[in-house]
Amino acid sequence: MTDGFVDVPAEKGKTKTCPSIAVYPGTFDPITNGHIDIVKRAFSLFDKVIVVVAMHPGKKALFDVKERLQMIRDCFPPDENRVEVEEVRGLLVDFAHQKKASIIRGLRAVSDFEYEFQLALMNRKLQRDVETVFLMTGFRWIFISSSIIKDAARHGGDISGLVPKHVQRKLAEKFSTS
Repeated sequence: MTDGFVDVPAEKGKTKTCPSIAVYPGTFDPITNGHIDIVKRAFSLFDKVIVVVAMHPGKKALFDVKERLQMIRDCFPPDENRVEVEEVRGLLVDFAHQKKASIIRGLRAVSDFEYEFQLALMNRKLQRDVETVFLMTGFRWIFISSSIIKDAARHGGDISGLVPKHVQRKLAEKFSTS
């Protein structure tokens, strides 16, 4: 990698230089400071990070897709051109392939690794050119997840410092009306 660019195989024997891009998928229901930490640390490896809100049929979301996309956008300054926020339908690995991107996955514990490893192997089978990069969550965020945050907020727990202030307000709004 030189000056933030990587040599990517093109036609036989030729290479082309392009910016390195990572796709960081999740349901982000809601985004937490742990998620933000992963994005910021990914900047040391990639020129651009596309934060992708993915649908998970097994999970019932508290926030709709538009709300989640906006909460994520509000985490990054408008002049931060290294972050894009998108929704993906269909296979994430196909989206990453189309963007010529790697996939970033955050790991908190060994229990995360087993599932993520299986996913990475399946993605590799589907699209051989898409790499998966695992980043360990920063130690101060290792115990939090969106589910734990929602549960604490639902019962009036103090989640300040674990999510951005605008996310904390949105959670308070959701649970004050339910």
